[in-house]
Amino acid sequence: MNLGGMALRDGVLLQSERFWAAAVRRPDGVHVSSGEKARIPGRRVALRLPVLRGLLRLGESLAVLPAVRRAIGGPVLPQEEPRMLVATVASAAGTYVVRHRLPGSPLLREVAAMGVSLAPVLLLLRDSRLSRYHGAEHKTIAAYERDIDPAEALKEHARCGSNLIAPMMITTVATNMLLRAAGKENRPLATFVVGLVSIGVAVELFSWMGRHEAHPLARALRRPGIQMQRLFTTGEPTGEQLDVADLALKEILRLESPAGAV
Repeated sequence: MNLGGMALRDGVLLQSERFWAAAVRRPDGVHVSSGEKARIPGRRVALRLPVLRGLLRLGESLAVLPAVRRAIGGPVLPQEEPRMLVATVASAAGTYVVRHRLPGSPLLREVAAMGVSLAPVLLLLRDSRLSRYHGAEHKTIAAYERDIDPAEALKEHARCGSNLIAPMMITTVATNMLLRAAGKENRPLATFVVGLVSIGVAVELFSWMGRHEAHPLARALRRPGIQMQRLFTTGEPTGEQLDVADLALKEILRLESPAGAV
């Protein structure tokens, strides 16, 4: 069983193909919630279609977040932290300025815009509580996959969303350059459609990387994300943070067991 997940404010969210489980530390203890993932209509057809299936899986993973927030009963998503909101706005503003206002080669502007879009969030995450819960998530999943103690596992993981960075850079720059060449970079509908295609292709490439971890191209594409995890987005968790992640793991394994399925 492949598990994914993300760090929450003071907690961890884990997802399998069918279920989600979240554990969040509150002043009165750790709260554990879980549920079945919503299914997007037409998923059986979509899962057979390259690009579209990547968008579907990403959409189903993100669709879990409102249910997590309702179940926990408070602001638990990283995006709800005021500093993260400020960093996100700064990223968007900086990206717009670099992409549309600075002179120079369109290709260089696109590459620079990707870097500017990441910088504020990465600097905020470095050595933060959120990064340590991210490390707890990774170590817990790796320990489950390798049957080892979480404390012995690496805090960097090959399936982390950070490893989407290189595929996304490639597809975003390529599709934006195509829009410019076609003279449609200011057309909202064209930008929206091309953006979806860019994300779908990037997720397809990310999935290929997961199936071919030893391939030289997969290793090269994964390297920026691994370095990003090492330097910014994951930290070494405390024992208490690992305990929270372990509760999320136990809950999702309970749901996946024949006796626990809902």
